[in-house]
Parts: sequence; structure tokens; C-alpha cells
Amino acid sequence: MTVQKDPEGIEARYLHRYAGFTGTPAKRVLEVGSGDGRLTWRYAKAASQVTCIDLHADDLRIATVDRPTSLAARIHFARADALRLPFARRSFDLAIFSWSF
Repeated sequence: MTVQKDPEGIEARYLHRYAGFTGTPAKRVLEVGSGDGRLTWRYAKAASQVTCIDLHADDLRIATVDRPTSLAARIHFARADALRLPFARRSFDLAIFSWSF
């Protein structure tokens, strides 16, 4: 049996509402601890650009393989530490940090 996380879409619905994806210009998003992209696919269509960082290369590899073809130009993955971000200031409009520890 496969375990589905958030099969009702509650997490995505609240993310869209509170992160301001609904009715606003598309945002540049940094997702910290993106893992295998489980959450990424649920909001990426509403963003102009998504950069996903994680420390685990295996999770990033899975996310790269599982990334929907329609989102390939919009979503980028990088192995990076949130304590030492390799990006210039003001590169993003929004940062998402969910289910990471």
C-alpha cells in the first residue's frame, strides 16, 4: 500500500492562499529542503521560477527525474545549505520551508 501525503490537497490549498500565489503576479520562489519535490509540484505552476535546495543529493536526483516535463524550464534544483545560500540578495520573492528539519 502506498501512503499518500495530503490526498485532499489541504497543504497546497493553504500554501496558495497564504503565500500569495492566488491573484498576484508570479513569484520567484526558493524552496528550502525540497526533498523529492512532493510539495514543489503542487505550487510550481503558479510561480515564475522555483529554485529548490536540499542537502540530500539522492532526493534531488529523484526530484529531477520526477519533475513534470511542463515545469522543466521553471524549476531548478541545487544541492545547498540554507545556512550558506549561494544566491544574491533579493533573488527571490518568497521562501518556503516545509517539513524540513
